[in-house]
Amino acid sequence: MNKRHMHFTSELKTRNSENENEAVIEGYFVVYNQETELWPGAFEEVAPGAFENSLRNNDIMCLDNHDSRMVLASFGSDTLELKSDNHGLWGKAIIDLEDPNAKSAYRKVQTGKVRGCSFGFYPTKEEQITRDDGTMKWRITEAELHEVSITAFPAYPQTDIMARQKDVETIKKQRLEQRKKQLKERLTNA
Repeated sequence: MNKRHMHFTSELKTRNSENENEAVIEGYFVVYNQETELWPGAFEEVAPGAFENSLRNNDIMCLDNHDSRMVLASFGSDTLELKSDNHGLWGKAIIDLEDPNAKSAYRKVQTGKVRGCSFGFYPTKEEQITRDDGTMKWRITEAELHEVSITAFPAYPQTDIMARQKDVETIKKQRLEQRKKQLKERLTNA
């Protein structure tokens, strides 16, 4: 199973903390029921509650652009708070302004240079929906969340898209074989 990222623009906000060496980045890192186009004809969305197990059991990190060397906050250090509601996964990251990399990331959000959000996850349960128009949609109902990130470019990495494209190709082949079989049965019974 490939780790995937989903990206979108968010209304992240910054504010000062009570501690002068800390600042806060907060907002929705995941928006539920928001359909994202992976490529033409293929869509994905996250269902409410998909991350409940992860929120209870994982040491989730807040990263700068999915870079594990750029940890901004984490559950383990009590500097990351994540809450799931009907709208999405809201988070508050307490940023250590004495860390130059964290301070730089904070300033980029504060000045509006970075407005994108993303999250790294492994889907563990999903619904596959084939629509009447031939497009495909995956609805993620459960996933292992490992990190949330601030990111400048909300776009799917090609490797993640390739994993889905293989799924679509397999489904199309299965459908074609099923249609061939139905056609043969019609011709035989005619």
